[in-house]
Amino acid sequence: MKPFTLHPFTLFTLYLFTLVSCNTVEKQYKVIDGFALGTTYRIIYRDAEGRDFQPAVDSLLTVFNRSLSIYDTTSIISRVNRNEAVEVDDYFMEVFHRSQEMYTISEGVFDISAAPLFDAWGFGFKHKEKVTPGIIDSLKTFVGMDKLTLDNRQIIKSDPRISVSTNAIAKGYSVDVTAKWLETQGITNYLVEIGGEIRCAGKNKKGDLWSVGIDRPEDGNMIAGETLEAVVQFTGRAMATSGNYRKFYVENGKKYAHTIDPRTGYPVNHNLLSATVYAADCMTADAYATMFMVVGLEQAKVLLTEHLELGAYLIYEEAGQMKSYATPDVQAMLRP
Repeated sequence: MKPFTLHPFTLFTLYLFTLVSCNTVEKQYKVIDGFALGTTYRIIYRDAEGRDFQPAVDSLLTVFNRSLSIYDTTSIISRVNRNEAVEVDDYFMEVFHRSQEMYTISEGVFDISAAPLFDAWGFGFKHKEKVTPGIIDSLKTFVGMDKLTLDNRQIIKSDPRISVSTNAIAKGYSVDVTAKWLETQGITNYLVEIGGEIRCAGKNKKGDLWSVGIDRPEDGNMIAGETLEAVVQFTGRAMATSGNYRKFYVENGKKYAHTIDPRTGYPVNHNLLSATVYAADCMTADAYATMFMVVGLEQAKVLLTEHLELGAYLIYEEAGQMKSYATPDVQAMLRP
């Protein structure tokens, strides 16, 4: 029996077909970007029909903004903070309920009602106060999600001075909302990024897993993606990063980071520089990344052993050097 061989013309035809097919697939990928929640977004997706989802996504995020953006003075959350009578929408309800769960799980570490503390330390919308132990103790009397309830779509406060900020979870949820909307349109290959928080599915235009960089948490590294500590390849998950290297100030020679521990009322002071968390949804990843930055490296490691559904890449300082810790699943996703 003669060995099976392909005629040169057949080989050329197969090569040409493969080349054309790859080019066709790559052309099916579209990129849209814009602004939402006081930050930027970028979405890459594959659509054989070539549809432009920019108008729909902008409309979706505009509605989301009107619910949970503290940068919009007319938003639902802004009106809640001003104690106006307002019914919250589904977006607000979802974030509020998940925040309650995280408040309980974290024993008060994750707390969206800590907004007055951020204001006092100069990381909110008000001018920084001269912080004293007395001021912090006073503010803590109306901080705590146990002082808030949701009844018939209305937020009930035990003290009118209570205010909330969902910055530590809303961005992640906006990623989930956008990703799920894309899926309703039949999109199975996509990457949604809003303010650095990401959720992806399927593969990129090269047919590979999505590659995403983790910024090196150096003071002054203000441009995302400019200096990377690591690159991971993954799909079917979400990731969120929290860190103290972009939002801080130095006063009297001391650095004050924007991560506040609601339990003490003071900025954290430990060696964890940034926390990148991987989860099934971005809202969860966002919340845990914030929580890890509050509790620090060792407690974050303990929590990861208790929540095996999470992955993490933690960057910390030790003896003046930057080091990292990755859970086994994330270690396997690291690109050489």
